[in-house]
Amino acid sequence: MTDSQDRTHLAAYEVMRREHPELFRNDQSGDGIDIVDPRTVEVPGELGVLYSDAHIRLLRDPVRFPDGRTGAYLRILGSTQAPGAAVLPLLEGRVVLLENYRHATRAWHLEIPRGFGTEGLAAEENALKELEEEIGVRPLSLTPVGAVHPDTGMQSHLVRLFVADLAAIGAMETAAGIRRAVLLTPDELDSRILDGSVTDGFTLAAVAQARLRNLLRSVRQSP
Repeated sequence: MTDSQDRTHLAAYEVMRREHPELFRNDQSGDGIDIVDPRTVEVPGELGVLYSDAHIRLLRDPVRFPDGRTGAYLRILGSTQAPGAAVLPLLEGRVVLLENYRHATRAWHLEIPRGFGTEGLAAEENALKELEEEIGVRPLSLTPVGAVHPDTGMQSHLVRLFVADLAAIGAMETAAGIRRAVLLTPDELDSRILDGSVTDGFTLAAVAQARLRNLLRSVRQSP
């Protein structure tokens, strides 16, 4: 890392601090992990905005821990403040999961449609966009069922959860790594979760929210 690159990272960081102070707020109780001015601490390694693209920003913040120690902490922010969306689709008494290849794990996963939020779109509009992009459909109905933070230890992302009733499945987004749709009854889905075949956090969160709202009970009773 050159001095020039380090200054670039810190310059971008200062711009973010001015434009989005809510992203750098500290807990007023004094018991949290405080972000401090990078000019007031000396820690090994670079600080600031280490990476940024259309989807994420990787920050390394200077921090003070509750015991008084100073150091640095990595976190991933969305490139926009728009929440993401994840949708549990239901079709003729079954849950629709997509077999999706994920680069991060280098493996296939059974999961629900999801995606980053788009600036300027409401949460419901983001959910509709993901369904249209990934399985080529517009649902008969769309019900909000809460939200999830996928990884509070590293990411700031908030993802809104929905349940959608479908009339059919359209063209899938195979170019993005989606291989096929898998339709499961609620009982079959339970078995896949119990045997470890379904591990995607968005899917597990949406299923839990749907069950707590009895939105899967009516599906179970369908002929």
